[in-house]
Amino acid sequence: MIKKIFYIITILSTLIIVNNASAKFDIKASTAILQDYSSGEILFEKDADREIYPASMTKIMTSIIAFELIEKGDLSLDDKFIISENAWRLSQSGYSSMFIMVNDEVSVENLLKGIIIASGNDACVALAEGIAGSEEQFAILMTTKAQEIGMMNTNFSNASGINHPDNYSTVRDILIMSRYLIENYPKYYEYYKDKEFTWDRTGGDPITQGNRNPLLYKKMGVDGIKTGYLAVEKYSLASSVIKKKRRLIGVGSGFKTKKDRSRESAKLLNWGLNNFDLIEITKKNATLTELDVWLGTKNKVQTYINEDVYKTIPKARKKYIKIIVEYNGPIEAPIKKDDVLGKMKIFYKDELLKKYDVLAFENIKKVNIFSRIVKSINYLIWGDV
Repeated sequence: MIKKIFYIITILSTLIIVNNASAKFDIKASTAILQDYSSGEILFEKDADREIYPASMTKIMTSIIAFELIEKGDLSLDDKFIISENAWRLSQSGYSSMFIMVNDEVSVENLLKGIIIASGNDACVALAEGIAGSEEQFAILMTTKAQEIGMMNTNFSNASGINHPDNYSTVRDILIMSRYLIENYPKYYEYYKDKEFTWDRTGGDPITQGNRNPLLYKKMGVDGIKTGYLAVEKYSLASSVIKKKRRLIGVGSGFKTKKDRSRESAKLLNWGLNNFDLIEITKKNATLTELDVWLGTKNKVQTYINEDVYKTIPKARKKYIKIIVEYNGPIEAPIKKDDVLGKMKIFYKDELLKKYDVLAFENIKKVNIFSRIVKSINYLIWGDV
């Protein structure tokens, strides 16, 4: 068989240029990171693996645990938990609160809104106790989930993010967690863009609280996700913006003031939107190209890549990359759907950036003996497959 190479597309891009572009950009945070959601490429990072106290960004994992149980059918938004004195005390201690009362019966949905929108520490404890029996046991679930999704530098010791030496993470891990939430629970992620929540509390007038994420109030397409503050860590924010079907996720910690947190986080997201383009190479299960077939009932086989492939392209400094399909062909029949037929390779100049398996999109049977003889003669005479 002859090794054949097909040039599929030539576009402008590269991962290498990203570092050059980000070298001239900075924000007023101790540590930060920015990712293009579709390509997965990191557009900017600043000391992204430094240990931080995640503060109320911890609550993202608290909600993930609940969403997972709801999806499995082990928990319902309509389920109600009785509020303990332990949970109630947090509403009396100066922390951000939903203002639930002892012995209130509160639905899971209201507790989630109290956590996500009002950042209620009391709601976190109530949800944790209702699910796991105690906040300590719930924190074990949180850490186990963190390890499962790749947050390798994170440990949770409580459900709210109240300062504790054993409640730590990194902005890279917070990014992983934020991405996991958006990707796996899009229906429930909608809560994160709600700008206010009203709780009809016992023994008093209803309390309406606004979402603490300052970027939701800017006309820039932000739809989540969570603020944080601790005296030892200062201000933090995990945020996500979606514009023209393109999503970026940013995380920053160590902003000195609330104003810095809002302004610099917006700056980070806008920088990513304004300095990079997202290019779709191929979609999962979409036809990629056709490859030559030998002795088959068809002369060509359709192929595909079993994942979405995107590249993030700097707008200012563009270098050519080549995307090719490489295979040994013509490919002899029979061919079964999902057989690996070759590789799609993405190069920057002569450097291989990444490669993907090229799969058969269809079954192709071998022709009968008479047809094989005819095809063989044609090939010997004309070189025709």
